[in-house]
Amino acid sequence: MANYLNFDIYDLELTDIHTNSDLRRVLIATGNQSILVVEDIDCGLELHDRQTEPQPGAAIKPKRSSQVTLSGLLNFIDGLWSSCGDERIIVFTTNHKDRLDPALLRPGRMDVHIHMSYCSPSGFDTLAVNYLGVNDHHPLMSITRELLAKTSVTPAEVGEQLLKNADPEAALKGLIDFLQQKVKEEDEVQVINRK
Repeated sequence: MANYLNFDIYDLELTDIHTNSDLRRVLIATGNQSILVVEDIDCGLELHDRQTEPQPGAAIKPKRSSQVTLSGLLNFIDGLWSSCGDERIIVFTTNHKDRLDPALLRPGRMDVHIHMSYCSPSGFDTLAVNYLGVNDHHPLMSITRELLAKTSVTPAEVGEQLLKNADPEAALKGLIDFLQQKVKEEDEVQVINRK
């Protein structure tokens, strides 16, 4: 996104921010036409769903040194201080969207939600064109799609395999070997689980 838009990119580590005021200062310090990335927002602060009742017998977590609150983060995203600049995009990542407070997830705060799932055959087609310049008429494409339908691999794993060789034929063969190994491993796990 940053390359496409020609925006600056900032990586915000929420655990390094100690107060709502610090968070506000960081936002003001970012330039116009920028992308601010907050990775693993579910891990950085206690922003869990306020509507969820604590489980009986659940351990009480010790207080953190950070005084950044959900309210402070919401103001950071769409409050008065968020309007101090032009053309900012904030990207949040999480592995547990269900743990975040609904106030953080609502439209106007997080307008677009993208689920990054395992690589689908159609996703692979895009990766093959982008990495190798190969279209769907290549003879190894159909074999690769069939294997992808049988296993769970991420687009990053597929991309990593495709980058191992500049020759499209060799790269696809390497990916096929990788996928065959993954299918075999998953089949072995299923056999063990059935016992």
